[in-house]
Order: sequence, then structure tokens, then C-alpha cells
Amino acid sequence: MKKSFLHIILFSGLIAFALPALSQRNINYYRYPDKRGINQFEAPKEAESEFDGVKIRIGGASTLQFQALDHENSGSVALEEIGSNFNLATANLDLDVALYDGVRMHLRTYLSSRHHTETYVKGGYFQIDKLDFIREGFLQNLMQYVTIRVGHMENNYGDAHFRRTDNAQAFFNPFVGNLIMDGFTTEVGGEVYFRKNGFISMLGLTNGKLNQAVTSPGTTKPSFIAKLGYDNYLNSDFRLRLTGSVYSTGESARTYLYAGDRAGARYYFVMEEVGATSSGNFRSGRWDPGFSNELTALMFNPFIKYKGLEFFGVVEQAKGKANDETSTRKFNQYAAELIYRFGANENFYVGGRYNIVSGEGKFTNESDVTEFADVDIKRFQLGGGWFMTQNILAKVEYVNQSYNNFPTYNKYNEGKFNGLMLEAVISF
Repeated sequence: MKKSFLHIILFSGLIAFALPALSQRNINYYRYPDKRGINQFEAPKEAESEFDGVKIRIGGASTLQFQALDHENSGSVALEEIGSNFNLATANLDLDVALYDGVRMHLRTYLSSRHHTETYVKGGYFQIDKLDFIREGFLQNLMQYVTIRVGHMENNYGDAHFRRTDNAQAFFNPFVGNLIMDGFTTEVGGEVYFRKNGFISMLGLTNGKLNQAVTSPGTTKPSFIAKLGYDNYLNSDFRLRLTGSVYSTGESARTYLYAGDRAGARYYFVMEEVGATSSGNFRSGRWDPGFSNELTALMFNPFIKYKGLEFFGVVEQAKGKANDETSTRKFNQYAAELIYRFGANENFYVGGRYNIVSGEGKFTNESDVTEFADVDIKRFQLGGGWFMTQNILAKVEYVNQSYNNFPTYNKYNEGKFNGLMLEAVISF
């Protein structure tokens, strides 16, 4: 026992000595997970340094919220009683490896999340910015503009997913909650980028599946993803980015674009019925339009930054149908964020976001009959943040969300929640 204990002490000391050195290594073609990654979208194409061998960067994130929210509805469906307290602390582990000059790997693992308290892999990818592993200088005139990504990875639909909270990685989101219709999924596929003089284009193809399996062949067709846009500084103080994206799948056993986040939403138990569990109702406060069989989604994102003032917008339309539907339905989403960053190195910010979702919802009444109704959900968020260091962020947010025109037998009928959220984030 003493010998085993000594081994543990020696191993712990070795890890404590080695991890800081590994975690501080710079990786080329890489978006930093700390303050340096704020307002970055696709990983940069420029290399920071010469490749001098395999490098491993061990990073991660840890996040904790204090929630003080109230919710209510018409009373036809009893809601879970909630109070003010801390939520479950979430944690990520990131491994980023420079494997060769212009070749790197990324892997993210959720150590703890609202949906899964146990550790599980979110996904990862293999990124190629040079083809020197084939032959030095191979197609270098082309590859100075081209990036290739392959993996079971977060797909690049829209720009909102670059600013969303990904479990414990909440550094890039100026608020606490994500969008109401949270467009995010991880599927097996590949993406090819071409970037030159500020212009961006991307084509991608996936197998259309969140949960990978060889069973039930033919029930899910591939999904197509594309993006086109422009991102550049018009002068030293003014940056303009405008992109349009599409995600389309013609047939699926289950589409997950608006239900692909397996980590969970930030507003715990809001608008959930009595008896709800945190893991079983982990997307509370969000809306999935239910296009489980066919889905085509379009998103346009303007981003403007002038000195400390920035605007980010979302204009989105999703059309599709569930497996038992004969005609398509649609939902529209609009969001506008206005942020002002100030202080030394823009270490402080204040801002607001307005988010609205509207469309034809599908419901089942007390007689088990399917009905349709035009509904809308509105959310207002007002918040601020303080970057205490490059790796530590403290946030505060007031949120107010309302549900309108939902059927009387539905839990969202005359529903709303509002209150205060505090969040502390560490990311490195």
C-alpha cells in the first residue's frame, strides 16, 4: 500500500509538472479557447510559427452558474417548483495536436454536463492546411487558400455556433443562454474551405447522423452544408463580416440540427412539468420545431465591429416535416446582439440580445389528436461581463422569455420565465 501510495505521489507530481508546459504550446491554424478567440469564427489560415515537431496542447474549460429564475404558465399543466441556487458545474477537456506541418487534430470531451454527468466524447476532427506530408510544397499555390476538415465534428452551419456556449466553453458567448432555436449538431463528414482576400466559401457533406450506427440502412440520406461570405477589416477600426449558410437533408430517421446539443441548456428546469429530471429535460428554454424527417435551413449572419461597438445578427428560416406529416412547415428565427466592449484591452462589456422564433407548431391534444397552431417565443437578454484575466470571465445576465399562442392544454400556454443568471468561466 505504501509503495502504491508513493507511485501515486510521483505520478501526480509528474503530471503537475508536465501539464502546464503542454497546455501552453502554440498550435498553428488554431482558434484559442480564451480571450484571444473572441470574435473569431473559422480558425485562422495564417501560421504563427514554423513547425518543429509534434506538439500537444492540453486545454479545457470549467463553468458554474448561479440561477435565480421564476417561471409560470396558465396553470393547466403544473410546472416544477424552482428556486435560487447553483447549477451543476460543467467541464470540458480539449486535446489539440499539431501532427505535421499544416496538419492538426482536435478532440473535445465533456467531463461533466447537464445531460451526462459521466464523461463522454463530444467529437473531433482532422484538419489539413498543407499537403507537405505528401511531398514538400505539394499544391502549395492552392493550399494557401484551402482548408480541409474531416471527422465526427461540429458542423459549420451558420455563424451563431461560433458564439454559442458549448457545455463548459462559454468564453465566446457574451450572454449565458444560447439562441432559442440552437442550430448545432455533430455529424460524420467533411468540409472544404476556400478563403482569399476576405471572401469565404465552404462546401460540406455529412452522413446526416448524430448517433452513429450501421443498423437501419437507407433511412437517412446525407446532409449538405454550404457557406458563402466576406470577412475583412475595411480600415483599422472597422470590421465587416456577412455570411449565408444552408443545411439540407432530404430524408432522415431523426434530424438533430435543433436538438443536437447533448450537453444541455443553461436555464435549468424552466417551463418543465412536475417530475422533470435535469438529464431528461436538458434542453429547457429552447425550441425544436420537430422537423425530424426532412429539413432545409438557411441562416444569414451580419457581424459589424467598430472599435468597441459590435453587432451580430441572425436571420434564419427552417422548413421541413416530421415522419408522420405529409406537408412541410416552417419556422423563422431572428436575433440581434449589440455589445459594447471597453476598458483596458476591452476587458469589460455590456450588451443586449433580442431573439424571436415564430412558426407553425405541432401539438397533441388530450384526445391524442394532432393539431397545428401558429406560435411565437420571444426572449430578451441584458448582460455584461468582466475578463478578470485572459482565461477567467465573470458574467451577469437578466433574461425574460415569453410563449405566445400555445394551446391551452400545453405547458407553454401563457408561459414565461425571467430572472437573473450569474456565470463564472475558466477556459485555457
